[in-house]
Amino acid sequence: MLQLEISASIRKAFGKGAARTLRTKGQTPAVIYGRKSEPLALQLETRPLTKALLGVHRQNYVINLNIDDGESTSTRSVITKEIQTDPVTDTIVHADFYEIALESPMTFTVPVKITGKAKGVDMGGELQVGLTKIILRGKALDIPDFVEIDVTGLMLGDSLTSKEISIPAGVALMSDGDAVLVSVVDALVVA
Repeated sequence: MLQLEISASIRKAFGKGAARTLRTKGQTPAVIYGRKSEPLALQLETRPLTKALLGVHRQNYVINLNIDDGESTSTRSVITKEIQTDPVTDTIVHADFYEIALESPMTFTVPVKITGKAKGVDMGGELQVGLTKIILRGKALDIPDFVEIDVTGLMLGDSLTSKEISIPAGVALMSDGDAVLVSVVDALVVA
C-alpha cells in the first residue's frame, strides 16, 4: 500500500471566520479522529496536500501525518475519510482523517489489473470483464495497490474467479470466491 508523508500543525482558531482566514493564507482546516482518541483540529498547507492527494487519486494509501504542536512533532497513521472541495474553484476547503492502527486488520477495496491477451481472443472469442475490484482484509501495509491477473492462458470458454488469484500472505479475500473476474466467450454467442 502507498504511504504519504504530510505535515500538519494544531489549529487553535475555530469557526467560519477562522477557517476563511486560514484558506486565504493557503491553509486547509482539517480534523483527525479515531476510535481511541479525541478529535484533533489541524491545519495543513493546501498546495502540498492537494498535490499529494492528486498523486494517489483512486488508490488505497496511508498518510503518515507529522503533527507539530508547537513543542514537539508526533506522527499518526491515518486514512482519508472525507475531502470537501469548493464547487466552483475545486480547491480543498476541509479534510477529515481517520486514525488507524497499522497492526489491526482492515477491509479495503482493491482494483484488479488485467494483463496479457487471452489466447481465446485470438481464436475469435471476446474477453468479458466481470469484476474490476475485489475486497481484501489485512493489515493496511500488507494490502497491495492492485491485484494483477494475467489472462494470456485463457482459451474459449475459460474463466478466472476471485478465489483463483494470488494475494499476499496475511491478506484474506472477502469478495465472493466464485465471482467471475474475467472470461473468454464465443463472440457469436455474445452478439
